[in-house]
Amino acid sequence: MAVRILLAAVFILSGSVSAADKVDFNRDVRPILSDKCIACHGPDESHREADLRLDQKPSGAALAAIEAGHPERSELVRRITSRDPDEMMPPPKLGKKLSVAEINILKRWIEQGAQWETHWAYVPPVRHNPPALAQGEVASNWIDNFLFDRQRRAGVQAAAIADRVTLLRRLSFDLRGLPPSPTELDEWLADKESNAWERWADRFLASEAFGERMAVYWLDLVRYADTVGYHGDQEHHISPYRDWVIDAFNDDLPFDQFTREQLAGDLLPQSTIDQKIASGYNRLLQTSHEGGVQEKEYLAMYAADRTRNLSAVWLGGTLGCAQCHNHKFDPYTQKDFYALIAAFSDIDEAQHLKKGSDKSPTVRAPEIPVLSRRERTRIAELEKHIVELKAQSEAARKEQAAKLAAAEKELAEAKKSARLTMVTVSIAPRTVRLLPRGNWMDDSGPVMQSAVPEFLGKAQTTGSRVSRLDVANWLMDKDRGAGLLTARVMVNRLWYLMFGSGLCRSLEDFGGQGEPPDQPELLDRLAYEFVEGGWSVKHLMKHIALSQAYQRVSYADKPGMANKDPENRLFARQGRFRLSAEFIRDNALAMSGLLVSDVGGASVRPYQPAGYYKYLNFPTRDYVSHTDQRQWRRGVYMHWQRQFLHPMLKAFDAPRREECTAQRSRSNTPLSALVLLNDPTFLEAARVFAARTLKDGGTDDASRLNFAFRWATSRSPNAEETAALQDFLKSSRSEFSDEATAKELLSTGLAPQTDDVPKSELAAWTSVMRLLLNLAETNLRS
Repeated sequence: MAVRILLAAVFILSGSVSAADKVDFNRDVRPILSDKCIACHGPDESHREADLRLDQKPSGAALAAIEAGHPERSELVRRITSRDPDEMMPPPKLGKKLSVAEINILKRWIEQGAQWETHWAYVPPVRHNPPALAQGEVASNWIDNFLFDRQRRAGVQAAAIADRVTLLRRLSFDLRGLPPSPTELDEWLADKESNAWERWADRFLASEAFGERMAVYWLDLVRYADTVGYHGDQEHHISPYRDWVIDAFNDDLPFDQFTREQLAGDLLPQSTIDQKIASGYNRLLQTSHEGGVQEKEYLAMYAADRTRNLSAVWLGGTLGCAQCHNHKFDPYTQKDFYALIAAFSDIDEAQHLKKGSDKSPTVRAPEIPVLSRRERTRIAELEKHIVELKAQSEAARKEQAAKLAAAEKELAEAKKSARLTMVTVSIAPRTVRLLPRGNWMDDSGPVMQSAVPEFLGKAQTTGSRVSRLDVANWLMDKDRGAGLLTARVMVNRLWYLMFGSGLCRSLEDFGGQGEPPDQPELLDRLAYEFVEGGWSVKHLMKHIALSQAYQRVSYADKPGMANKDPENRLFARQGRFRLSAEFIRDNALAMSGLLVSDVGGASVRPYQPAGYYKYLNFPTRDYVSHTDQRQWRRGVYMHWQRQFLHPMLKAFDAPRREECTAQRSRSNTPLSALVLLNDPTFLEAARVFAARTLKDGGTDDASRLNFAFRWATSRSPNAEETAALQDFLKSSRSEFSDEATAKELLSTGLAPQTDDVPKSELAAWTSVMRLLLNLAETNLRS
């Protein structure tokens, strides 16, 4: 918030918005009022001072205090410029002193008539027409028109288009979470057709890796984990839900149906097994399985958790702030909070509270055994194949006896592979009361009827109460519900995945304490594109990828660009950022050739330091890593222990998934370098990468270094880099000339070791690969 206010002031003071230009209320004024004033002069009437509201269109006391058009007579101006501690606003004790720039913005706003605008996030998007292009500007689609217009007005020239290698590497990481292979790069560089970029975007979108890449982000939003979170943090059964998410993104399941199946898959007519699996969303929250917990207390906690998540994921809202009182900055009321809880009060989730359990996995009924879609497809194929074999003549059956026996054995094994998963089952709705101050023991509040937040409208229903399905339909209804608001939240996040930052920077909060969008017209138009495109995630991401803006270099290549737009809010250049934790792992495994690309299945357990679970109790347990090919599967499948997140994930800022995470932190600490050097997964990957390089990279050092460097960065090293690598290789050969030292380095990991190369030579090259895995460029999306 403070950063956004500062930037608004900088634009004004620097001349980007001259003193004669109109102040924009939502961009320039509202952030100041929200940060400095609304806590005491906002929607929470129990804490409102002087009966003065500054969160809505001025009337009464607020209108009189502002004195629109006359800052010299304005009581508001007098108070914010006063030096008397008894009169100045905000009061000194709050530590919210206005800067000179902020005071000037408020003065100019009043001078210009103090025009008010409804908070941008609660006004339905407008289908803006693309601005006209100026001479010399070339657009690939209307996204560029909007960006050119804003850049031109700010006096910033767009950056150049990136080179082709950078473009394919960027697209591959953004759409697959994997690096392009050298073979793909060669194929791409040889592809000179005019529609080559579009075809490669389609190719990556059609890859099953796309669903895995998108699932990583969605699982952050809905706080998916393999464990319950509270107390003993036991495992629970939910991995089929992850498979459903991956399949949904790969199938391009329309986002409106994607939403319905998660919130109310069990309530859909003739609900399918996949829709029941999807309803597991409602069960993803943290739970307690400690003996003696109060059922009433924890049902209240679960309901609050679910409501917080729903508002954050679909509305970009902070409805959770209204659990104990009316929201202090947004129009959400306590009544809204508990009315939405009531819509989900039919979920059967109290069974595990009847009896504590210190077992892991624990039981969180209702649960059902399910086969994945791929397993079901394979079973159907096997059954058909067996029928065909049995229908043959007796002589043919004798010849095919071995095939028949193998098919029947595989079928029997496939049918045994069912996994338990938590699902939603509807029961008679619990009575839900508004809890004064959020106190679960206080039953004095009124009984709540299910509803959506009142200021956002009403949900349509054909029953006696607003159900979960009604809420889902309302969230997706562009005409009578919040559909366009929901679309705006989602497209902002998809933009973030493609640029590293959203058009609205506060991905998790579209409310008063968030930031207004830097490109509101473009954000609105993208929301319409999403809805009019059938809620297709693939369509929207392709549309973004085809724009000129997406294809630009990720550094400031024009004079003054970095000074005028240091945070790239004009999107005149692309973003540069480190890969997410899971993709850093995937990247290393892909380079080494170890990556197992099987899709779906139960969670996998990579190597982990011994004793890491020492303080994990009820029950005590030891972490046992997998000793087969599961060790090299993609990061999206890693076991997610909420209380003791895998150290590699933790070092690279993966969240514990206790709450909705719309944007991960990006830290830069020595721990990340140490992980890349010493984590067994990366050490093993370096060893296997070294063996691969020695086998396939040529017969001399220079060609082998080029081979490895190209796998790591998608380009060949320059002369200086080659010399540095050769020097490092030389010193590594000296360091590992002792075979015992070499064997110690090479001893990590399950992957078979090659006997075709002397241990000392393999160790030296392994050391080089460790260096390459630690390059910033290797793990950078640019």
